[in-house]
Amino acid sequence: MANRDIGNEAETVIAASVKVEGEFVSQGNVLIEGVVEGSLKTEKNLRVGERARINADVSAASATVAGEVRGNIVVAEKLELEATAHIYGDVRAKVLTVAAGAQVNGRVAMGQETGKNENQAKPQFKLAEKPEEKVKLPAI
Repeated sequence: MANRDIGNEAETVIAASVKVEGEFVSQGNVLIEGVVEGSLKTEKNLRVGERARINADVSAASATVAGEVRGNIVVAEKLELEATAHIYGDVRAKVLTVAAGAQVNGRVAMGQETGKNENQAKPQFKLAEKPEEKVKLPAI
């Protein structure tokens, strides 16, 4: 994977043999090949490699994901999901491209305003704790 894939040269690289835990914040381009747990935020471009595993909420200006993300993703501009991407969480981006084979298990919101506001209203309903339990949904 070349650095040109994330726009400019990556300023921070989390190699395949590295695990980062906690709040990860960067002002530059980030390339993840290893494991990140906690939260991940960059003001520029993010590239998640095919073998990377992220268990964190992610925020970036733009991103390309080829690995696994277990957490919500908020991207201000363009989010690209490659064929090997597995997302387990909600996705918000201004522009979203999804390659055949990519998987998203969560809600998807796209458009002009979705990547900008991280405090969008949450749905006002409760999930059933047991499959047989009935849930009362709000009137629409």
